Amino acid sequence: MSSADGLPPLRDVIASLGLSARRSLGQNFLFDLNLTRRIAREGGALEGRTVLEVGPGPGGLTRALLAEGAKRVIAIERDERCLPALHDISTAYGGRLTVVAADALDIDERSILAGERAVVVANLPYNVATPLLVKWLTATPWPPWYDSLTLMFQREVAERIAAKPGSSAYGRLSIISQWRTNPRILFDVHRSAFTPPPKVTSSVVRLELRASPRGEASAPLLERVTAAAFGQRRKMLRSSLKSLGAFSDALIEEAALDPTARAEEIPVEGFTALARALSKRL
Repeated sequence: MSSADGLPPLRDVIASLGLSARRSLGQNFLFDLNLTRRIAREGGALEGRTVLEVGPGPGGLTRALLAEGAKRVIAIERDERCLPALHDISTAYGGRLTVVAADALDIDERSILAGERAVVVANLPYNVATPLLVKWLTATPWPPWYDSLTLMFQREVAERIAAKPGSSAYGRLSIISQWRTNPRILFDVHRSAFTPPPKVTSSVVRLELRASPRGEASAPLLERVTAAAFGQRRKMLRSSLKSLGAFSDALIEEAALDPTARAEEIPVEGFTALARALSKRL
């Protein structure tokens, strides 16, 4: 990275370990030091903070997070080939890096953090990015164990996260993301910044916790009503919600929604109202 941490350049680390990014793991390595530092800074003031990172690979962003002053970085990495590089970073930074060799989808973050609050900053592996985000956004209990999420996604996924009602990108992921957080796309990252270059542009997204959700709801029921509504997104609600049961018309009425509206026209608050109405019938 820089001579300040005494570590060799990332390209040299990767070459010495014979590392190549694996498509099966959704890996794309970041070499651009200016870019990794920029992403780290977008995570907020890191001094004194614990940062959770998923998919650090050989540690480009990890080094930036530590250099930007994070008190501690907990990096979850399932690719054992990357562990020697991460071990060297931990040594160089006086043990401020803790590496958890596991699949992030199976991790209980609260137990790893042992009561500490964290911020999440990560260049997520593409193949688990959406499931991980949904896991974090539907965490129980709420408020969650983190204060903010600063994450890299494929541009198309980022647009779905931040989409507003009425747009073609608006859907289930938009609602889950905007229910409890305020997401915004910060900047795009050209494919040439990665090794190997992905086929698409990426975007860094920051999701800040809302002071209160856009309507109280059970996460599983919110997912259920959005799945029904967007499963047939071109149909009117009175048709698409029939899969919820014979009482679907009553749900629409109780949620004060227009039965002739389509899913993409309904704001987040409309879906949380549907979830509450459904909870009374189950």
